[in-house]
Amino acid sequence: MGSVKDLTIIKPAQTNQLGLGRFTFSDRYSVFDWGEMPDHIDGKGASLCITSAYFFEKLESLGVKTHYKGIIENGQIKKLADLSAPQNSMEIKLVRVIRPGIVSSPRNDAYDYSAFKKEKANFLIPLEVIYRNSLPEGSSVFKRLKAGEIKLEDIGLKEMPAPGAKLSKPLFDVSTKLESTDRYLTWDEAREITGLANDELKKLRSNVLDIDSLLTKEVLKAGLVNEDGKVEFGFDEKREMMLLDTVGTLDECRFTHSGTPVSKEILRVKYRGTPWHNEVEEAKRTKGVEWKKFVRSGPEPLPKELKNLVSQLYKAACNEITGREWFKGIPTIEDVLKEIATPKHSKD
Repeated sequence: MGSVKDLTIIKPAQTNQLGLGRFTFSDRYSVFDWGEMPDHIDGKGASLCITSAYFFEKLESLGVKTHYKGIIENGQIKKLADLSAPQNSMEIKLVRVIRPGIVSSPRNDAYDYSAFKKEKANFLIPLEVIYRNSLPEGSSVFKRLKAGEIKLEDIGLKEMPAPGAKLSKPLFDVSTKLESTDRYLTWDEAREITGLANDELKKLRSNVLDIDSLLTKEVLKAGLVNEDGKVEFGFDEKREMMLLDTVGTLDECRFTHSGTPVSKEILRVKYRGTPWHNEVEEAKRTKGVEWKKFVRSGPEPLPKELKNLVSQLYKAACNEITGREWFKGIPTIEDVLKEIATPKHSKD
């Protein structure tokens, strides 16, 4: 079980053969790498399933290879146009997941990626690629700049940007995917740990640009700005690159509406700066791979009204991005955001 969706393996992936599986999108959510949080967000799973399927089908039509096969309704695999109602189960092609080994070290967070240089095909590339079209308040880029982990020239900038700064061209970041906590890498480090050839790394970046461009165009129809997002890739049995996991959802992307977050960022903001969050950040910084064992507190449940409004936001975004009223009687994104902006929910 994942923190937000479950995978059922119908046919395991083999060395030279793709497997078959199903994602069941739950109403759970996760922030700050914690895993399952105390609350469930009604309709979240179905909204993510439909939204991701919408973008998979768009990308396939543009020639971007993906692992998507269709949505499950009444035991049948269907495309979106054939569904009678929103569903939360998606059939996908599976690749092998090869996990890096852990190497003993004083900090207990060194990983061995040597296996990836020996593999030829049909596996998850152990990277998460982040595209950034702007640097909104809360972007990890500001924290990394402040901490000296990166320099302005590393990300193609000449001076410190202000929160909300728009970038003249997308900035691509890359991090680990299969470690206990995501770790940012340079592109040279990404090439080194994965064994990707230069042309494969170029193909990966080209795919990310195509995905970013499509999402930017599509969500604008719902009045949304595509600030940043993340994607994952793998190789099929012929070592052809394909998009994996999910894409274009409020969990993978940071969308805004007139500067207001329309994404999981709303939930991050709610918890950021709480005693639990501060303890999480301290443990990540000082305790290495098994940092979660050292967090003694837990996150508080969401106020009821905020939880209901976030549910409406997920549903409204699905309706407006896809251009179809999957969820009936839901206010617009704009109206939901106005309600979230009021302080009433903080008293529940």
